[in-house]
Amino acid sequence: MPFLVRGGFAIRIRIIGGCGSGKSYTARALSKRYGIPCYETDNFVWDRSAANRRNTPEARDAQCAETAALSSWIIEGVHYKWGSESFRQADLIVLIRPNRLVQDLRVIRRFIKTRLGLEQGNYKQSFRSLYEMLFKWNRDYARVEMPGIMELTEEYAHKRMVVTGNQDPERCIGRYIGQIQAGEHVFYTKEGGRRRYE
Repeated sequence: MPFLVRGGFAIRIRIIGGCGSGKSYTARALSKRYGIPCYETDNFVWDRSAANRRNTPEARDAQCAETAALSSWIIEGVHYKWGSESFRQADLIVLIRPNRLVQDLRVIRRFIKTRLGLEQGNYKQSFRSLYEMLFKWNRDYARVEMPGIMELTEEYAHKRMVVTGNQDPERCIGRYIGQIQAGEHVFYTKEGGRRRYE
């Protein structure tokens, strides 16, 4: 369960969504606001000491498990077929399902900023990768992957929050944290409704 610590708030939050869903922005904003360490699943997958080098599955899984064992974190990323510890150990699982047009516009905006050097990315942006994100990855994610994520997290429905449409993920999660800090213990139903428990 979440708890207060000196200089911050200890809680484990798992954020998942497709490209351009706002998961990275939300995770960084919450990290800065509450002093919670933030981790990207991409950094478990990729060996950042060399270009285009993946970690072995064993190294990837070990990094994820080590992070999930910490008392406080925000882990964000698209991945869900590995790293089950991050869902099991999380106090709150957040699935972000934004309006598709908004999501696509975010992908395009990020592409332009990284190409112009206005924003740093984890990988080199190309027109091919832009096309794949817009017309393959995000379409497949919404149609195939998201139902799989819902099924995978069904056993954690009591701690799952689904943020849809034009809802602001940061505001939704911030409200949840505020309720906990105020002593109101809540959980979310799979339909997005909120219930309180003692």
